[in-house]
Amino acid sequence: MAVIVTICIELGIQGMCVSVRQAVCVRIQRGMCVCPAGTVAGLGVEGVTPAKGGPAGRGGGRGLRRFEEIPHTGSSGWLNLVKFWREDRFKLLHKHMERTFNTLGPIYRERLGTQSTVNILLPSDISELFRSEGLHPRRMTLQPWATHRETRQHSKGVFLKNGTEWRADRLLLNREVMMAPAVRRFLPLLDEVARDFCRLLATRVEQEGGKEERGHSLTIDPSPDLFRFALEASCHVLYGERIGLFSTSPSQESQKFIFAVERMLATTPPLLYLPPRLLWRLGAPLWTQHATAWDHIFSHAEKRIQRGVQRLHSTKAAGGGSGGAEGEFTGILGQLIDKGQLSLELIRANITELMAGGVDTTAVPLQFALYELGRNPAVQEQVRGQVRVAWARAGGDAHKALQGAPLLKGLVKETLRLYPVGITVQRYPVRDIIIQNYHIPAGTCVQACLYPLGRSRDVFQDPELFDPGRWGTQESGEGPGGGGGFRSLAFGFGARQCVGRRIAENEMQLLLMHILLSFRLSVSSSEELSTKYTLILQPETPPRITFSTL
Repeated sequence: MAVIVTICIELGIQGMCVSVRQAVCVRIQRGMCVCPAGTVAGLGVEGVTPAKGGPAGRGGGRGLRRFEEIPHTGSSGWLNLVKFWREDRFKLLHKHMERTFNTLGPIYRERLGTQSTVNILLPSDISELFRSEGLHPRRMTLQPWATHRETRQHSKGVFLKNGTEWRADRLLLNREVMMAPAVRRFLPLLDEVARDFCRLLATRVEQEGGKEERGHSLTIDPSPDLFRFALEASCHVLYGERIGLFSTSPSQESQKFIFAVERMLATTPPLLYLPPRLLWRLGAPLWTQHATAWDHIFSHAEKRIQRGVQRLHSTKAAGGGSGGAEGEFTGILGQLIDKGQLSLELIRANITELMAGGVDTTAVPLQFALYELGRNPAVQEQVRGQVRVAWARAGGDAHKALQGAPLLKGLVKETLRLYPVGITVQRYPVRDIIIQNYHIPAGTCVQACLYPLGRSRDVFQDPELFDPGRWGTQESGEGPGGGGGFRSLAFGFGARQCVGRRIAENEMQLLLMHILLSFRLSVSSSEELSTKYTLILQPETPPRITFSTL
């Protein structure tokens, strides 16, 4: 059954002689097309009719359609950008994407300022995109970050590099942060920080919480503590030393670092759609805030790196290797310096990127995970039951405990399905491709939109349910939307996936494991959290969690 939708758009922009009134008739089918990449979407937009003649799409039926026929949200990137600013859409970009897919179908084009993208969400289409990423996959460059490095004459880490230079550096980094032997080396450091966090939290609950029949309970906003945990854990793994954030009076320097990361993230989205070099030359306040935040991040990282280098030199002078005592792991910094395959300048660049990207991106998902466990007590008990058995069998070995509790991994994946840290994954295909029977030229920025993907009924059964167990059966099999395993992409995919993925995954799983072993979680509301987007997805207001001792 077809539905006729009329969209009327009026734009009146102060200071510009613009008056636009556009009535668009969009004919869509109820429900979203779940055809594999290359098949016809059955969707006409802005009066576009199926192309006649030409080569047939792989799905057969109608002929292959031109790139220009892909449904879009407006042809003027600058008018779209002004509308976004006027309506404050940037902080709800994830909701905008979801609404646009519901209106236009599983593929659409969007222009915002200087950026132009094709947006997709079905796993089968995402699979087609990743098959065309080439040997040196590219994602959208965060130009404000790149401009900061260039204007400050800093080297770029792998996050901002492309081509053969990116690949050479990335392969060297993978050995110290992604490979299984590397994970086994740094896992005990993460476990140490997670245990300390829970011990301190238990002390606080007993001292400040109310007495109950089974113990004590305390209701708090845990977000400040989670940010300190993430920074303490990251520093321990990267530099091989603790920085004392769990003390009664944590350093102002570290608190300023956390604030600088938050400011950097908040100022990035609006700068993505403007020419940052022009803003730099004009001294625009937004650019100044962004650059100052990065300057503080680099300053903090540089102090830590210098201390680490001095400590390693002292160890060598005393007759030991940079690895310290036999069998001792002194951090990823020490490993990279000891190998000597990356220059110290490149080590600085990559360690700083890992630091900047390793705080909010783990602390915020932990907020969501604790809240979902609190409002889903049956799920909480199911995961806790498995964790208790695994912990008892592991005899204190964190690696064995995680292996024996796959629901912990499912818990993190399920949290990131509903609340992806980054809401898109981009690629520039190296060859022409066909998605939803539309021709997409090589070099086009195509992005998989993770927030609507994770909540789509065409991809997940009962997407509104928080069910970590779903990943035990669907992870590698075909789901409703096809595309094999392309339903969990919070850390990206393939050679260009998040370089800090193994650190983040294990950091979150270990903390959740120790929290579940120590506390029962509850929340006062069963409603889903309101969210906002500031380069990462986060709660509009941090949730309050009740921690009750077991």
